[in-house]
Amino acid sequence: MKLLVTGGAGFIGANFVQQTVDERPDVEVTVLDALTYAGNVESLAPVRDRIEFVQGDIADADLVDRLIAGTDLVVHFAAESHNDNSLNDPSPFVRTNVIGTFTLLEAIRKHGVRYHHISTDEVYGDLELDDPARFTEDTPYNPSSPYSSTKASSDLLVRAWARSFGISATISNCSNNYGPYQHVEKFIPRQITNVLDGVRPKLYGQGLNVRDWIHVEDHNRAVWTIIERGTPGETYLIGADGEVDNRTVVRTILELLGKDPDDFDAVTDRPGHDMRYAIDATRLRTELGWQPRYRDFRSGLAATVDWYRDNEQWWRPQKDATERAYAAAGETVLGSADPAS
Repeated sequence: MKLLVTGGAGFIGANFVQQTVDERPDVEVTVLDALTYAGNVESLAPVRDRIEFVQGDIADADLVDRLIAGTDLVVHFAAESHNDNSLNDPSPFVRTNVIGTFTLLEAIRKHGVRYHHISTDEVYGDLELDDPARFTEDTPYNPSSPYSSTKASSDLLVRAWARSFGISATISNCSNNYGPYQHVEKFIPRQITNVLDGVRPKLYGQGLNVRDWIHVEDHNRAVWTIIERGTPGETYLIGADGEVDNRTVVRTILELLGKDPDDFDAVTDRPGHDMRYAIDATRLRTELGWQPRYRDFRSGLAATVDWYRDNEQWWRPQKDATERAYAAAGETVLGSADPAS
């Protein structure tokens, strides 16, 4: 099998590429990545001599057509994905997430290639904290940010191309990923690296927002399960029953690194901050037989903390620029994060 992975130098994509190369020696992997700030070719260092790497833009129709013409399967990870950045400048999100996906779909249609589309649970909007419901494949889309709205747009393009043109495509909407090689602008690695640097972690508002966490290795195994056993034209939700509020995540990181669990700062909440995400992955588990390996969030988080502690050479070049960007955006400390305050 010849596989093209878009965004394969990003967080989830790089883990997918490494996992695929290690576990599926019969698959020839080509990575297409624009190497914007969130892409890092060093994330592919362990398998660099066993893949083909192409630096380029998924909105480049000629390049995309040439690569897909010699491919059996495309797995599309490439996306602008940071909510804060989408609020500051939505335009790259429209170009990459919408125009880029359209460009891929047209090449897929032309060459008759199998396609899997990686998406997010954020397209469904959010849930109330006391709502027992979880997102399912039938939940209506209700995105709340430029990021999630452009991902919703890309999902709808895939559905339309499958129905109108008969392309062989599946979609997966996954909950929040964590694990190795995640950019330090993201919530968990930012908190880990702040503590490692002796800096108090930053928490939006009261930290009551709940995310449904899944280890990146479990996500990527689910993707392969869908590719191999899923029904073309269908959507599958990926989740590991990992609902945890942001305050608990920060406190756990501090504990794992031997710090006082209340040693963090509350900062001004971001606009439109979704309260709760929760995935119902029943269909993936019952119809396709997938199960997560990391069933305990704390153990997966401990492994992630260890990775960042042991791989400073990977994240250090990104760290200072990330913190300068947050400072320039006006991240304001609200005061002590002690629950009694």
